[in-house]
Amino acid sequence: MEKLTLSIFLLFAVYTANSQEHSQSEIQQISETVMLYIEGTANGEPEKLKKAFHPDFNLYSITPKDSLRTWSGRDYIGKIKKGEKSNRVGRIISIDYENNAAIAKAEIVIPNWRIFTDYFLLLKYRSTWKIVHKSYTWREYSLSKK
Repeated sequence: MEKLTLSIFLLFAVYTANSQEHSQSEIQQISETVMLYIEGTANGEPEKLKKAFHPDFNLYSITPKDSLRTWSGRDYIGKIKKGEKSNRVGRIISIDYENNAAIAKAEIVIPNWRIFTDYFLLLKYRSTWKIVHKSYTWREYSLSKK
């Protein structure tokens, strides 16, 4: 009985270690994809955005008049001027994934103007994580300091 218990424990330990390693690898890959977006927008690197986004990527937000605004990813990337750095500071807040689908949350601070909260939907597409959807909202920078 002791040998059976020990065998089961060892199998579980190996499975858990492999599962955690796989999980960390996926989280790392998702993080790298989101960081391509954060760095690309901050440093004027549209090529990084092209790597991060699926070709059919869109952005969604709500206008001040409470309507849905949809913006094509191609147009968004087209607005990024190569080499033009912006005063943006971004960080990843959270990542959750299951199999080949993930969601990530990031905060982008533009000092003395706005703080954006970005929600990304990512899919593992042809063995690479791609952002397929971004929804975002923002608040005034000055309000966050109160």
